[in-house]
Amino acid sequence: MPRSVNAVAAKRRRRKIIKQAKGYFGRRKNVYTVAKNAIEKGMQYAYRDRKKKKITFRGLWIQRINAAAREHGMSYSEFMGAVNKKGVELNRKVLADLAMNHPEAFKAVVKVVKK
Repeated sequence: MPRSVNAVAAKRRRRKIIKQAKGYFGRRKNVYTVAKNAIEKGMQYAYRDRKKKKITFRGLWIQRINAAAREHGMSYSEFMGAVNKKGVELNRKVLADLAMNHPEAFKAVVKVVKK
């Protein structure tokens, strides 16, 4: 009995990898084994960096809040401590947005917190 190979599925599987490697440089885009390795590594980076993105943005928000709070004579830790003590229900993302795009609104928050 002749050997049966599922060429259709194999070709589809390889084509899927090559399609994912579109835009890569050199053999990474058109040689299956090289493309497969590049795609797998890229997926690992993507998974890791989806987690890292949250950490990076939190750091950015803290820097922005710190800079804006220092303009009003407070450090970041003093400001956030006062925000929590006063029960202001604004998270770091919103506070950073206010500090960057709406300085007068941030000033109002600082005034509420300083009382």
